[in-house]
Amino acid sequence: MKKMYVLIGNYGSGKTELALNFAIKAAERGERTELLDLDMVNTYFRLTERGKMTRMKEIRLVSPNFACSGIETLSVPAEVASAFAMDWDTVVFDVGGDPTGANALGRYYQDFMALEEGALEVLNVVNTRRPLAGTVEKIVKLQQDMERYSRLKITGMINNTNLSTATSEADLRDGYEIIKQVSIETGKPVLYTSGKKEFLDKFLAEGHDPKYIGTPIAIDTYMQRDWDSWIDGLQ
Repeated sequence: MKKMYVLIGNYGSGKTELALNFAIKAAERGERTELLDLDMVNTYFRLTERGKMTRMKEIRLVSPNFACSGIETLSVPAEVASAFAMDWDTVVFDVGGDPTGANALGRYYQDFMALEEGALEVLNVVNTRRPLAGTVEKIVKLQQDMERYSRLKITGMINNTNLSTATSEADLRDGYEIIKQVSIETGKPVLYTSGKKEFLDKFLAEGHDPKYIGTPIAIDTYMQRDWDSWIDGLQ
């Protein structure tokens, strides 16, 4: 059965990094994988910059028209339809978490609804160290807005709380406490907790309730902003 992951999250949540990790892990399992960049808002971190890497991993990457061209007005490419029409094992969508980004997803509502039961996961990537997701109330409001504009129901959350290079297990712990309350209040399950392996292992060893951890995902960092990797990604 084709499996689709739609990753939604506000600016700075880390969804682009996670989308790339999801796709690479699937490809490494031998799955036919497509990765779609539907983030129409954030032009700073673009999956297009990792085009060379995705090709080496035999991942098909679909990016907005004019991405990384210096033109700020992006549009959704027709190739998005291939996610539904072609015989992929795994499809990963990286979607902006504001109305513009979510609207880009909403036009494919009928295609998503035609999928087999259990084939679709719509995941809210939450980083409580970001101002727009720092409280229970803000996260609940963001989720409601995402569902309204995308026309899709969020099936679960990912605790991806981090402070980039300054991250420690304390960030995952603090994120866990806030996201746990969001789950209790909304009924949305915590399906994944993600982070660098060294911090994830320390956090898991603390003995928190697995119900609000879900599946742990140790991630690698591919989207770091440095000029060498940026230039290499464009080759």
